[in-house]
Amino acid sequence: MSRTLNQAATRELDDLDRAIINQLQGGFPVGDRPYAMAAGAVGADEATLIGRLGDLLADGTLTRFGPMFDVERMGGAFSLCALAAPRDDYERITALVNAHPEVAHNYERDHALNMWFVLACASRDDIPLVLAEIEAETGCTVYDFPREAEYFIELKLSA
Repeated sequence: MSRTLNQAATRELDDLDRAIINQLQGGFPVGDRPYAMAAGAVGADEATLIGRLGDLLADGTLTRFGPMFDVERMGGAFSLCALAAPRDDYERITALVNAHPEVAHNYERDHALNMWFVLACASRDDIPLVLAEIEAETGCTVYDFPREAEYFIELKLSA
């Protein structure tokens, strides 16, 4: 699931929302009932946790919830991409870009290149094909910024 940053959350977080966000940034349990296990860690039941996660995604507090895969270790490729979307056409272009299953995340930036997104493809050869499709659909030039080096920074935000 991808969202742009201009879809801001519209409600105040309560203690349970904060506990969910803070606890689940560090990982998700593996087991027969992982949601029940995660719920226990935040003092909730499974149905409540699932409902709250849905609410946090729906209102934009969370932009995604799910596993992070290293697509390159699985034989695929990813790249950071950007384009300059005209302000009056931004939402339409966002919908076109996000309709591609290869788009992992999409962010609005205060910059001439105001839309940045990550592509995750089955192979390096697929990236230019997807970018050409996006250019044809949007009418915007897409800039490809493939990774030159990898750095691991574990960022956890307290809610």
